[in-house]
Amino acid sequence: MAQNIYDNPDFFAGYSQLPRQQLGLDGAPEWPAIRAMLPSLRGKRVVDLGCGFGWASRWMREQGAASVLGLDLSQKMLERARRDTHDPAIEYRSADLDQLQLPPAAFDLAYSALTFHYVQDFARLLRTLAQALAPGGHLVFTVEHPIYMAAAHPQWFKDADGRPTWPVNGYANEGERRTDWFAKGVLKYHRTLASTLNTLIDAGLRINRVEEFAPSAEQVAAMPSLAEERERPMMLLVAAQR
Repeated sequence: MAQNIYDNPDFFAGYSQLPRQQLGLDGAPEWPAIRAMLPSLRGKRVVDLGCGFGWASRWMREQGAASVLGLDLSQKMLERARRDTHDPAIEYRSADLDQLQLPPAAFDLAYSALTFHYVQDFARLLRTLAQALAPGGHLVFTVEHPIYMAAAHPQWFKDADGRPTWPVNGYANEGERRTDWFAKGVLKYHRTLASTLNTLIDAGLRINRVEEFAPSAEQVAAMPSLAEERERPMMLLVAAQR
């Protein structure tokens, strides 16, 4: 079973204070880039993997999705999502993505934001999603960028010109990575960029677009703390199709 760190009281309290959880999708700098990768949602059957507080699930219904199934391992997340959702076409269920089972051809879009790096068996999950998508169905997801996960953060180093750098450690060594983020020992799984994309191909999915997100100059001007996110990619955004 996957680590359920989000139900850790200390983790949940800290995570709930993040701008993207306080402000919803508008608090996520990468949201405009993700939105541009999504297909038309009108009439679509959507599964939202790692739905969290349900921000994306509710937005997708507002855009005309026929139904949304939100899945999350965290009971605390699901409780908040259910409390904030008043739409019978959105259903929330508890699910461990490492053991996920879905009916065949049941969805037109599978969406996930910053969840797949918690999944140990990425290949199994993608095979499950591929068969759960109707022909022509879409998969759009974001993960921590492999370079970000492998970087020696939060300690900064400097180059010869005094500029901060983020050296990458053991990039080719895939597998478990643990970090202290709101709680000690948060478990994630590092995969190289090639492994991430090739696993999609091996599952029978066609890659439509890949983005290595960095905030725009306008976003940095509005929120100077984002400047460091231009030093190395923090997020990988992928759109694929069955």
